[in-house]
Amino acid sequence: MEKKPSGAEPRVVHVDARQIRALAHPLRVQLLGALRTNGPATATDLAAELDTNTGATSYHLRQLAEVGLVVEEPAEGGGRRRYWRAAHDISSWQPTDFEGDPEAQAAADWVQSRHFQYVAEYAQRWVAVQHDRPREWREAVDFSDALLTLTPSQLRALNEELWAVVKRYRDAPAAPDAEQVILFAAGFPLVRDATR
Repeated sequence: MEKKPSGAEPRVVHVDARQIRALAHPLRVQLLGALRTNGPATATDLAAELDTNTGATSYHLRQLAEVGLVVEEPAEGGGRRRYWRAAHDISSWQPTDFEGDPEAQAAADWVQSRHFQYVAEYAQRWVAVQHDRPREWREAVDFSDALLTLTPSQLRALNEELWAVVKRYRDAPAAPDAEQVILFAAGFPLVRDATR
């Protein structure tokens, strides 16, 4: 995510049905992710980064802007170069937010599923290069899981505690040798057979 001044609160959007429907597109998810990770960019820059064409990139940026997920970055642009930035740092929603709206619910399911795929891709990229990285980074990385027996309220409390710790680290000033780190945490009931 782009660097924020120390102590700056992240911009958060609670995604509504219109936004989730707009976001449920492979290129739009990638565009928003690239803007959140790397900061403002032009459609041309994003097209090169994502290996697509500028026309498609421009079109999908406008679709995201129409629902308030991206905005133009006037401080960056000049002349014909039009810069875009993510309108927020964090997207949030609950699966229950879209009950009664099957299209929005399907869009939210797709976005959530795609997010899991991105996390797996990032993990695989790390595994592919980890032996080329300094030992201190390799020793700091941790992949783990835990099987717990919890009630819904306990799971909610656990997630709130974990995110309080994440927030403390997110809000701390970045050291000169710091790098972006993706932290993925998910807690959900174990489904042993997806056909049931």
